[in-house]
Amino acid sequence: TNKQPTAPASFPSIDAVGASTRNPPKDANATLSVSNSYRTTQRSLPSFASTALFCSLLSLLSLLGITGNLYTLVLLLRRSRVRRRRGAGLACCLTRVLSLALADLLYLFTAPFIVYDSLASGWAFGELGCRLLLSLDLLTMHASIFTLTAMSMDRFRAVAHPLRTSSSSSSNLLRVTLAWGLAVALSLPMMITLHLEDGEDGEGQLCVPAWDEQSSKAYLSVLFCTSILGPGLAIGGLYATLGRLYWVSQTQPAWANGTGAACTPRAPKPKVLLLILGIVLAFWACFLPFWIWQLLPLYQPDMLRTLPVGTQVTVNRILTGLTYGNSCVNPFFYTLLT
Repeated sequence: TNKQPTAPASFPSIDAVGASTRNPPKDANATLSVSNSYRTTQRSLPSFASTALFCSLLSLLSLLGITGNLYTLVLLLRRSRVRRRRGAGLACCLTRVLSLALADLLYLFTAPFIVYDSLASGWAFGELGCRLLLSLDLLTMHASIFTLTAMSMDRFRAVAHPLRTSSSSSSNLLRVTLAWGLAVALSLPMMITLHLEDGEDGEGQLCVPAWDEQSSKAYLSVLFCTSILGPGLAIGGLYATLGRLYWVSQTQPAWANGTGAACTPRAPKPKVLLLILGIVLAFWACFLPFWIWQLLPLYQPDMLRTLPVGTQVTVNRILTGLTYGNSCVNPFFYTLLT
């Protein structure tokens, strides 16, 4: 008899019956695939109406997000041309926002594939699609947060050390390239290990990584630290320091510290700081619940066993939609920032 392939806990897997989930619980994996066991528990899965609603909302978010980010890219390219005509390089902020908009676009382009997989009866994008589509979210997520961290550091340097020479266009481009390079390196293990496995009786396929549970736990824990915890602590520390500098600039005259105005950190511009902080908070609000859901079956597996499979799939869809919503909201911040 054929044995149902089991995806390691908390790794992306795609079933072929419209119950798309990035991280199905280990014990529920057989129920989410196209095996005979799925057909005996089909009532526990979300209804077709629920699936259709999820696909409709995700399609709408994708359409709005792609339109907004394309508008942002066009706006940035026009401004860069104007700057080049004037003999000026591409501004640091424009380079960073261009990187963020590109990351959002790449992530949003995966939404139609998720919609199709949720409605179709089989994985139709081959092993290449399996490797690319399910690792692209890790790539774009890290590229975004690394770019946001760089933007926060730029703002901090501009406020705390106003007399230092601003970065050149080439150095700005180098930092953005470094951010994307690190993002590629972190997502590469997922891309390499993902592969297709046949479901029971050859019905449908699963896209799963060839890792054991301990390896998956270690890898996802590292990704959580690099995408949420580490950047969160860094950005939080930078903004706490900027808040203190702003408070000092508003309450203490420049001559009070005896150093003179020329060497005193200048007051930060609240609008720019708040816009960057808004982008960061929106990222955390949309991705932190997603990551908690990914890590839950690794560190608290008993909690998920009490939830029906249908509830788990529904929660996964809501949190997945939330991450796409982040890319849909960001263009409003980008437009104000540039």
